[in-house]
Amino acid sequence: MLGLPDSATLFRLAVLLSLLVAFAAVLALDRPRGRWGARLRSRFVGGVPWGTLVSAAGVLAVYLFLQGGWSYWNTPVTIPFRAWSYFYPLGLGTAAFAHSGPGHLIGNLVGTLVLAPLAEYVWGHFPRERGVQTFTSPLTNPYVRAFVVFPAAVFGVGLFTAAFALGPVIGFSGVVFAFAGFALVRYPIATVVAVSAGNALRTLYGALQVPTVSASAGPSYSSPWWADIAIQGHAIGLFAGLLLGTVLARARGDDRPSAARVVVGVALFGIAQSMWAVYWYRGDETYVLYRAAGVALVVSLATLVAATVVASDRPLFPSPDRPDTVRAVPRWQIGATVLLLCTAALAGPAVPVNLTTASSGDISGQSDPITVRDYEVTYAEDVPNGMVSVIDVEAFGETTRVNTSGVIVRSRERGIWMTAVSKGRLDFAGTSRVRLGGIGWRETVRVERQGWNAVGGGTVYRVALVYGGHNVTAYTSPSVRAEPVVAGRNVSVEAAPEGFQLNVSVGNRSVTGPVPAVNETASVGGLDFVNVEGRVYAVNGGTRVRVARAETYN
Repeated sequence: MLGLPDSATLFRLAVLLSLLVAFAAVLALDRPRGRWGARLRSRFVGGVPWGTLVSAAGVLAVYLFLQGGWSYWNTPVTIPFRAWSYFYPLGLGTAAFAHSGPGHLIGNLVGTLVLAPLAEYVWGHFPRERGVQTFTSPLTNPYVRAFVVFPAAVFGVGLFTAAFALGPVIGFSGVVFAFAGFALVRYPIATVVAVSAGNALRTLYGALQVPTVSASAGPSYSSPWWADIAIQGHAIGLFAGLLLGTVLARARGDDRPSAARVVVGVALFGIAQSMWAVYWYRGDETYVLYRAAGVALVVSLATLVAATVVASDRPLFPSPDRPDTVRAVPRWQIGATVLLLCTAALAGPAVPVNLTTASSGDISGQSDPITVRDYEVTYAEDVPNGMVSVIDVEAFGETTRVNTSGVIVRSRERGIWMTAVSKGRLDFAGTSRVRLGGIGWRETVRVERQGWNAVGGGTVYRVALVYGGHNVTAYTSPSVRAEPVVAGRNVSVEAAPEGFQLNVSVGNRSVTGPVPAVNETASVGGLDFVNVEGRVYAVNGGTRVRVARAETYN
């Protein structure tokens, strides 16, 4: 006897059925009779945006085969494929096309599939200049335009965003923003609609993947959402697309949208895509968001783009006396020059940052780092971030010189220095993994934190690195004293490479002994200590006082 489908399958079928009904209703009501296909075939070979599909396939191939996503879908190798510096060509060449995980990948692929076809439609597989015939040169060959020129432009923009982004970026989002900028010049409102379509596709993907979600309140650890946005990388991609789109539209003499449509389209796109989220990193996991300034910048950008796209070819300052010898600059080129200067201002600060490399001195830490081929891994606290620009720039009370705490990864060969796991995240989770690797190989270092909370006295902890059968204590924090005084004795908890100890002191004398295991008792300095399910009590005659509790993690 066949069983009924489970509820998740029924929900998926309901989603798919609703999509089929909607599609059938549109066909019945609009009766397109091939109009959609004819319009697409007028711009695309076979009506298909082949350049978009080739570009998306290339990004997926990098994730599956270069980063190891084929075998480790949820945990790809990312460290060696970031744009660390100009001295590391591998990272510079792959950063724009690699991703940190499946969610990051799917998000950018969806953005590509909804925005790149619009940009490719503007470009077109068939030449649109007057008097130019198809197949008369490589650039007029539709197949070359579709399968070579468009993907090559995508690759070039990817290299541009990686080369001029601040910090070790990773991801295709800069190119996705370039698609949007290119399309905004010609179809500003359609671009905003495409962004909404992308959000709908992400929701549809989530509904099919996980039809029902159960959640409950609980503690969590995360940085502010806006601090995870590569706002500068997105911005230079957007500006690059706007410039390319403007130059192409002017060269062809295409019909231009109204100023109102451009301002509304660019402003809505910028706000919807959080282009206003301008922030700064203060160090020690502290960030500051300049929200008002960011919104003003988005509106100003929308105005500038409209002035550039809609402006006429008439000179701003004509010369009536010598029209044949004085060539005045057309008005739209003024706006284009300002856009170019803005792009340079955004990209310029990345040059000194990306010219830095990892220092050749000893890596900071209490113990020798674990070595994995050309990588060194250790744990340290309050140490200078080795990849921050050597040029200290201070503005509005902020500075580029920051300290960091957590699991440090360095490769002098690759010019890499990074905080792979922050102290705060390790405090919250207790364990983490650092995935190292390169082309064709990967290794994992496990990080473990153990600690004790002294009653009224803070937390003492130790951090261990586990790799290749070795368990190395990389860091031990200073001892902490519990607040209760038992029989005139002070009790402190100390971290040691081999474990934790109790220190019982009276005046200038002290005695040290190990923390008892769970459900066991130990005598230290005239006091008995019992461990009851991770809670340590000091016992003296009829007195029993809790002095410490094992640290718990989420």
